[in-house]
Amino acid sequence: MTKSPIGGNRSGRKLGQKVKKGKLKASSRRWIERHINDPYVQRAQLEGYRARAAFKLLEIDEKHKILAGAKRIIDLGAAPGSWSQIAAKVTNSTDADPRVAAIDFLEMDPIPGVRFLQMDFLDPEAPEKLKQAIGGAPDIVLSDMAAPTTGHRQTDHIRTMHLCEVAAHFAVEVLAEGGHFLAKTFQGGTERDLLNMLKQNFRQVVHVKPASSRAESVEMFLLAKGFKGRHVLESDEPAEGAAEE
Repeated sequence: MTKSPIGGNRSGRKLGQKVKKGKLKASSRRWIERHINDPYVQRAQLEGYRARAAFKLLEIDEKHKILAGAKRIIDLGAAPGSWSQIAAKVTNSTDADPRVAAIDFLEMDPIPGVRFLQMDFLDPEAPEKLKQAIGGAPDIVLSDMAAPTTGHRQTDHIRTMHLCEVAAHFAVEVLAEGGHFLAKTFQGGTERDLLNMLKQNFRQVVHVKPASSRAESVEMFLLAKGFKGRHVLESDEPAEGAAEE
C-alpha cells in the first residue's frame, strides 16, 4: 500500500532546504529547491527507487490492481528506470530469465532482470526487438513517454498524444488476452479515434491522476484494462470518452 510520505527525512536532509544562489537563475534555483524538498523524491531515495515516478505506478496499481499476476511487462520510455524496477520485482524477472523489456533513447543503468534497449521507440525495428527481448506476449505495456516540452501547451499535447497513440497500437499488437495498457498523456483531451480503438479492444478505459503527480502538472495517465484479444472485430460505434478519476 502506498501512502503520502510524511515526517522527516531519515537520510539526514532537512525539509525546506535552500539552494545557494551562486550563478543559478532564479527559476533554476526554485526548481532544484522544489525537487530536493519533494517528499516523493525523498521517499524514492529512502526506498531505493530511481525516481519519484515509481509512486505514480504504485498508486495506480493500489486502486486498479494491474500488476498482480503479471508474468511479462514492457516498459516504454523507461529511463531512469523506476517503473522497470517495479516490473522486475512483480514478475520475479532475472537476468537468466528476463521477463521485463524496457526501451528509451536515453541511457539507463542496468537493472537486474530487465532487458534494456537504448533506442527510439519510433524506430521501425523497436517493436520487434521488444517482443523478442521477453520471448512472449506481455501482460502489461507501460508507457511513460513524453515528447520534450516546447513551452507551447497545445504543441506539447499533440506531440505527447502521438507517442501515446503509437504505444496504444503497439499494446494491441502484443498484449496477452486480459492484459493492461497504461500510458502518460496530458490534460487537454484524448483524441476520439484513440479512445474508440481502446474501447473496442479493452473492457475498461479510464483517465487517472495519482496524488504523486504534481498538482500543477498537466500530466495524466490513460489506463486501459482487460484486453479482449486480437480476435475482437472492430466496431464503428463512437466512444463516449474515458471516465476520469
